[in-house]
Amino acid sequence: MTNTSEFAALDDLPVSTPPQDAGHVFTDARAAVECLQALYDEATQFLRDKLAEALASGTVSERYRAFYPEIRLTSSSHTRVDSRLAYGYVSGPGVYSTTVTRPHLFANYLETQIALLMQSHSTGVTIGPSTTPIPLHFAFLEGTYIEGSIEHRLDRPLRDLFDVPDLASTDDRIVNSQVLRQPDETAALAPFTAQRIDYSLHRLSHYTATSPEHFQNYVLFTNYQFYVDEFIAYAHEKLGEEGSGYTAFVEPGNTITRHGEAPQPSTLGRLPQMPAYHLMRPEGCGITMINIGVGPSNAKTVTDHVAVLRPHTWLMLGHCAGLRNSQRLGDYVLAHAYVREDHVLDEDLPIWVPVPALAEVQKALETAVADVTGYEDYELKRVMRTGTVATIDNRNWELRDQTGPVQRLSQSRAIALDMESATIAANGFRFRVPYGTLLCVSDKPLHGELKLPGMATDFYNTQVKQHLDIGIQALEELRDMPPERLHSRKLRSFSETAFQ
Repeated sequence: MTNTSEFAALDDLPVSTPPQDAGHVFTDARAAVECLQALYDEATQFLRDKLAEALASGTVSERYRAFYPEIRLTSSSHTRVDSRLAYGYVSGPGVYSTTVTRPHLFANYLETQIALLMQSHSTGVTIGPSTTPIPLHFAFLEGTYIEGSIEHRLDRPLRDLFDVPDLASTDDRIVNSQVLRQPDETAALAPFTAQRIDYSLHRLSHYTATSPEHFQNYVLFTNYQFYVDEFIAYAHEKLGEEGSGYTAFVEPGNTITRHGEAPQPSTLGRLPQMPAYHLMRPEGCGITMINIGVGPSNAKTVTDHVAVLRPHTWLMLGHCAGLRNSQRLGDYVLAHAYVREDHVLDEDLPIWVPVPALAEVQKALETAVADVTGYEDYELKRVMRTGTVATIDNRNWELRDQTGPVQRLSQSRAIALDMESATIAANGFRFRVPYGTLLCVSDKPLHGELKLPGMATDFYNTQVKQHLDIGIQALEELRDMPPERLHSRKLRSFSETAFQ
């Protein structure tokens, strides 16, 4: 092994970068995005080329660095904007900026957000390189294979030559409302920095075994494979229908079945931790379903990463314990409030913060239940209750002294208990992603009512499909709603980023 003391000090290495410029002002959103794409492509190609050169020679006397592109806006007045809007403007005079990654993936989103800024403030935006280095790990094209150990081919440690991810600054301080100014003293223009987004995009590929480019803007989370099986059948049925609007279906391993094709066999040897399935429509208006498994930790993990894609809605469809004697197995629970005993978000969103129901999502879910079940108005109460859902982190809470939990559940007026819903809703609130929960009662532990084997089979054969149909119909109704109406003002804090 080479003795690192033989190396020149890291500060003595000259730094090689791509050609830099001061940035250009754009008054056309599409042109601004095209510039972001060009800057990003140049920067990442530079890093890939320099790594290839370093590995080929083995001897390196320079440090290589490239920078994320940046969007910068300067506002000189307290502009009066449409008070109905939840985003698309800055709150006052100042300089605002955000770093950008994967601008090809986020092209539609970026163009929309930039256009809204230009419209609200009657000014252009400056596009140029930022001062934030791109870590080498995030510069590779998706699907690139890098052999397990390459440092033995270099005369220096890799991190001496290239920037690596800086986890000390890869955090959620912006969305947690903990930072108003960035290191360069500009105010944040977007809820996530480029490096935070890159981190999550890599995690999404790992956990779901699908590429971020396939994720759709309307997301279903579930805690049972039964729902995924029904979703797969539904997707293939829609791809065989003329005029369905769906163009392709992507399964783990990035197995793609296109409209009119027979289902493609999976190329994946085993499923990932949280497999994702994507029923695609143009401009990301399809549906993504993710089986998150059981527990609040999984629920937080996956929503932490899906949030950087800025979806328009996510819903939880799953099973729950019914807590009221009047409930029956198979009844639906529409969450209007949450009791958070999951604890995984306590450091990011204190439990005293209320997580409100969102009227647009609640109405879509209630309408879908009525349409699919055939019950209306007062009769709908026969199969659905609205109320508080409690989420707990101990699946076997029934095996402990029940006095404390039962008293808290009763005081909160909870009607259902699960392990994921409050986490998903709370993270939706934290990340400004519209959320909702519709659960199905699968057992009633407080009343000793558990499913017998035959009952379980009948329950899953009938109720899961109906439940999924309700969730899909609700998302399709929300899809027809303008995003500026769906992204509610109640999700925004005092001082917000301009980007949704």
